[in-house]
Amino acid sequence: MKNKHIERSGSRSIKIFDNRSLDIDYRTLIPILKPGMTVLDVGCGTGSISKDIAFMVGVHGKVIGIDNTKKFIDSGKATYLEVQNLKLIHADLFAFEPGIKFDLITSARMLQWLSNPKEALLKMKSLLNPGGIISILDYNHNHLEWNPPPPLSMQEFYKTFLKWRKDAGMNNAMADALTELMQEVGMVKIEKFNADEHYVKERSDFQEKVGIWAKVAESTQMVKEGYLDNDLRLQAIEEYNEWVKIQAISMTMKLNEVRAQLPINIH
Repeated sequence: MKNKHIERSGSRSIKIFDNRSLDIDYRTLIPILKPGMTVLDVGCGTGSISKDIAFMVGVHGKVIGIDNTKKFIDSGKATYLEVQNLKLIHADLFAFEPGIKFDLITSARMLQWLSNPKEALLKMKSLLNPGGIISILDYNHNHLEWNPPPPLSMQEFYKTFLKWRKDAGMNNAMADALTELMQEVGMVKIEKFNADEHYVKERSDFQEKVGIWAKVAESTQMVKEGYLDNDLRLQAIEEYNEWVKIQAISMTMKLNEVRAQLPINIH
């Protein structure tokens, strides 16, 4: 997908993807996964969630995961080599021509990075079987909740992050735009499910999950593009990591799954 996005590079990014699971990170999808389904997972990262979907659809089902970052696909191929009904492909959605149609197309936390999400949904729609389902899981970054508020350096970084995204044509409120987008591309039976990520200090993965914003700040992309002073970026990382260890109580990232069906009698 030829869209501006923040750099997703290095072993830390791979680790973030590998630590995701269907049960925790796409839990609302589970009730509609059936044995024998053919599934496309768009923007699959290393395929950690794709792998769990493959287990759910069983040996008579098939899952294809695509991502436009080669290092993630290469890592996933090595990690999930033994999952027989999973195929991971380095591909751009808009150039992807699989030669088959799918019962279900999923995409988690990916549309938020695109300046042309409607075109992405239209492409997904073209790859569905009649009656097939598109499921999109995504954030509303405008309503992130920290308790207590993080250091001012991180607040300033985050404000700049949202401006950078907006200027690039990305929708910071994608989670709440999905229903209308599904309607615009002609999908029916549209459903919306709250899937907020709520992290509290008692969780074993609390520091890792809440610390995600320090990892985002490790990218120098916004500095290179003139949005952010590098000293502030480094200060935000240091002070935020300290806040996570000592002061942080909770963080909630606003997240929705919106799913919709392709009409059965489509011409």
